[in-house]
Amino acid sequence: MKTKNFLVSGIVGGIVYYLLGWLFYGILLVDFFPQPEMTSNTMIFILLGCLTYGLFIAYLFTKWAQISTAATGASAGAVIGLFLGLFFNFFNMAMMPEATYEMAALDLVVTIVSTAIIGAIIGAINGKLG
Repeated sequence: MKTKNFLVSGIVGGIVYYLLGWLFYGILLVDFFPQPEMTSNTMIFILLGCLTYGLFIAYLFTKWAQISTAATGASAGAVIGLFLGLFFNFFNMAMMPEATYEMAALDLVVTIVSTAIIGAIIGAINGKLG
């Protein structure tokens, strides 16, 4: 595994995922999803979660899959987003009484699209860094 590829693509992917979350959940779908209570640490923890997700995808792509194109990254990202979105939303449906089928379906779509986008970015960065 190339450590430089992993770190650069993972950090960029995490930052892009953070910005996509702000776009989808904070602007476009703000009326559909409940907003978190804003404390002094809320945005820090959201950013750390996004960076962790970007590094996770980058690790998979650089260590196990050797993905180095945007198209392959987007395809793999969409599949990863599908399974992680299903996983997360099944647990939300079980444990959050305010969760609805519509929220779960929409969140699944957002997760697939967002992960496909960061997958494409991480794949492209891996290809550029060689």
